[in-house]
Amino acid sequence: MVLGHESSGVVTSVGSKVRGLKAGDRVALEPGVCCRRCERCKEGLYNLCFDMRFAATPPYDGTLAKYYTLPEDFCYKLPEEVPLEHGALVEPLAVGVHIARTQANVKPGQSVVVFGAGPIGLLSCAVAKALGANKICIVDINESRLKFAKDYAATHTVLSLRVPAEEMAGTLKENCDVPLGFDVAIDASGAEPCIQTAIHALRSGGTFVQGGMGKPDITFPIGAACAKELHIKGSFRYGPGDYKLAVEFLATGKVKVNELITARYKFGDAEKAFEETKAAKGIKVIIEGPE
Repeated sequence: MVLGHESSGVVTSVGSKVRGLKAGDRVALEPGVCCRRCERCKEGLYNLCFDMRFAATPPYDGTLAKYYTLPEDFCYKLPEEVPLEHGALVEPLAVGVHIARTQANVKPGQSVVVFGAGPIGLLSCAVAKALGANKICIVDINESRLKFAKDYAATHTVLSLRVPAEEMAGTLKENCDVPLGFDVAIDASGAEPCIQTAIHALRSGGTFVQGGMGKPDITFPIGAACAKELHIKGSFRYGPGDYKLAVEFLATGKVKVNELITARYKFGDAEKAFEETKAAKGIKVIIEGPE
């Protein structure tokens, strides 16, 4: 099976009914094509489509190829100031947009804590900053990732400790001067202790969004969630407007992704790129298109 779902490319040809794109246009590719007919699609929740055809998800091949076919409305034209390699990162950025804007509804002046300083956690921070959050704390076990996050988009960083969740939550609130708790908590790690800490770190009436994938079942502090009447949401890929806003953030410079690119490989060296990613080296690895 062909891999790849975070991609951009140059249009080589279009169908007879395509009006918004032409050969030579540079586009970011949205890799999941919905059926457009099921109840979720008609509700506007097309990312929850019952019959989604998603790149590199069996039986559908991915985008790591010389040619790839998509419907016109799943190709997003890139402005001149956005290079193709940045266009390839529109996909993970759209995930961050869906988490922070669509699901968390981050507003100007709010405080946000993000667990996990991987690509999605970092991009969630960047989107929260672009949306006007004034305190953005990121939590991780990797000190070098935390240093990067502070330079990138976070206002505060905290090293995760092996202590009870309520104690860790208290440390976060103290370090970030939010005695009543954070407005928004985002988990991009999938780690059970992080999820538990996030619930305890929120203020009453706060919002928790689960973006990371971990164990299918965990011990969850439901008492705290109920007592504080939290808004608890999942987040799955991206939906209406998320890709468009991601492109706008790149075009206006409100979100920058160049710093996330830590290595580049020729198409023929794609296997080395996957090996580097598997070894958790760097943040984002770019594979150039075939010549």
